[in-house]
Amino acid sequence: MAAHPDAVAIDRTTVAAIIPAYHEEKHIAEVVRRTLLQLDHVLVVDDGSTDATATAAQKADGDVIIHPQNRGKGESIKTGLRHWLERDFVYAVILDGDGQHLPEEISRFLAAAAASRAELLIGTRMNDVSEMPLVRRLVNRYMSGTISRLCGQQIPDTQCGFRMVHRSLIPDLLGGADRFDYETEMLILASRKGCRIESVPITTVYSDEVSSIHPVRDTIRFFKLMRRYKRKQ
Repeated sequence: MAAHPDAVAIDRTTVAAIIPAYHEEKHIAEVVRRTLLQLDHVLVVDDGSTDATATAAQKADGDVIIHPQNRGKGESIKTGLRHWLERDFVYAVILDGDGQHLPEEISRFLAAAAASRAELLIGTRMNDVSEMPLVRRLVNRYMSGTISRLCGQQIPDTQCGFRMVHRSLIPDLLGGADRFDYETEMLILASRKGCRIESVPITTVYSDEVSSIHPVRDTIRFFKLMRRYKRKQ
């Protein structure tokens, strides 16, 4: 089993945020400002956007790293994880730049981490699915069930990108997939390291965001990932 994190303070000074963003100029400034009300350090990783995402994030007082070309959400998250690992933060919180995750709920992750000392925490929207579109709900339940079996533990909402990662786990998460399938692979890698994954109830928010997920291409990536890890069992 993986060692539990040391008993250190888990607060706005020891936890930093990672916001992967691609063409999010409309929402990113507000997300950064609201996140800075929760945490002292907020990093936006602009994944090769051709709009004003980076400029808007900087004007909102976020730190910004720019990928010169689009490399995928997985690579953006890894860029952020490396950045905060080098700066000795205890945990990194990952949230989307489109407003779908409420920065005000970061406090739920901090409280859950302090209580459980889990190395990986993931949001779950499945406690209240009334606002979740039916197709998304069915797909989410199917994928979460499949991934939970592969991980050997129950993870109610494996598709949620709102997460919190302890620094001890980060080195094990810097390889693997580069796009949306990375978020699934993160759960598998953590589970195979012996980590218990803690679920944190969050609010379901849907506004005018346009998903960057390609239904066919990313579904194929998901099944390839599942097949590869099933072979390793």
